[in-house]
Amino acid sequence: MAKRMRKRDLIIEFLQLITGIGGKKVRKAAPRFELGIKDLQSSALPLGHAAEWEIESPCADRISHATQAMLVVPNGHGEDLIALRVLEVLHKLMPRLSIEVLPLVGEGKAFEKAISEGWLHRVGPARRLPSGGFINQSISGFWADISAGLLKISWEQFQCVLLAARNGRVILAVGDLLPLLFAWISGSPFAFIGTPKSDYTWRSGPGFAWSDYYHSLKGTEWDPWEFALMKSSRCKAVAVRDHLTARGLRRHGVHACSPGNPMMDGFVRNPLPASLEAFRCLLLLCGSRMPEAGINFQRLLSAVDDLEGESSLALLVALGAEPSVEQLESGLKALGYCPSPASNDLLGSQACWVKGTNKIFLGPGQFFRWADWAEIGLANAGTATEQLVGLGIPVLSLPGDGPQFKWSFAFRQSRLLGGAVLPCKTGSVLARRLHLLLKDPELCQRVGCIGVKRMGPPGGSASLGALVFSSLFVE
Repeated sequence: MAKRMRKRDLIIEFLQLITGIGGKKVRKAAPRFELGIKDLQSSALPLGHAAEWEIESPCADRISHATQAMLVVPNGHGEDLIALRVLEVLHKLMPRLSIEVLPLVGEGKAFEKAISEGWLHRVGPARRLPSGGFINQSISGFWADISAGLLKISWEQFQCVLLAARNGRVILAVGDLLPLLFAWISGSPFAFIGTPKSDYTWRSGPGFAWSDYYHSLKGTEWDPWEFALMKSSRCKAVAVRDHLTARGLRRHGVHACSPGNPMMDGFVRNPLPASLEAFRCLLLLCGSRMPEAGINFQRLLSAVDDLEGESSLALLVALGAEPSVEQLESGLKALGYCPSPASNDLLGSQACWVKGTNKIFLGPGQFFRWADWAEIGLANAGTATEQLVGLGIPVLSLPGDGPQFKWSFAFRQSRLLGGAVLPCKTGSVLARRLHLLLKDPELCQRVGCIGVKRMGPPGGSASLGALVFSSLFVE
């Protein structure tokens, strides 16, 4: 009987959200943020500035002792990194808080260190699917995931969320519709960090796609069913990636804020090593999913080889869990590179390859250390590209056949970042644009400034962590 009553209450609440009847009382009015057309065209607005949502640390006696457990549900590899940054802040604020994480995409490798330290626990099924979480990029990727057991995995993950709710856990959803829907259906109080959508993707011209007209009608990239869930009385906080997107949601009655962008935290600012001072330094990001990443690597490297008359180049190839150094070596040999016995351990590289006056350094796990040394980025990646642009480094990309980094994905990314990353149709186009950037430091600086403004300053992790803390754990 109790279960029936609960289901009935959830259905009534959902109908109230859609029809606008019985809306929740506003605890705190969101500050207004006005934006002119000229500001949009000049891309002059920063993302993730913490000033819009200032949070004071609550007194210890206001912390709720009834809720000391939380389930985190991220929906993608970039979302895993953002969730981890926020959880590190929460762990410092509440060392005794029991935190579980349920990655909906992939194996959640970003959480391995925290899990090994014992303060974070992974729950639910963790399986790698063919599309790598990009089922919306192609029909073939969608059906490949379905064939690999997507529906079964999603059902098991949903059961984990319901079990966590029955055990009294609050929910932190990070991503888009799926984690938001899981959090709402659970019946628990929840907070939502909406990471992938930004109104810059349709506000930044040129925009003549049908999706641009659709978003213009709504006034936001988020869909009606999504902001209906955000208006639930159990949704204690909604944070999005920039002021513009927060303003669009507030027009629909969602009390959204943009306290900061955690993607810009964690970078190490070291001076350029003496061994690289004679080189023009480029950072190469080929993606994190094989075999696509291997193909991206070879195409980007071939484009660099098309450059003529340039000074010596140092290509810093920052790798994640995939591809491995061994998986890239065959491509280097095919392009005429030779292994160098003097791989520079001071750089943190695992291998060094040489061709003429150019050197390639392969470094797993070195992105946060190497990023600040680059003049220009060559990147077929998602989150890491945004982070590189946020450091003021212009980026060129070379979209391929996917499933992740296709032309549609690259074009949307370019609009999101105000043109600070520029997709190229062919390798020869990339080579010409790279030559232009290398010869024009002022152009590099102008493009880089756009990226800094779009991504915002560091410090977002602390602001988001404080927001989640005050929303879910303070009475």
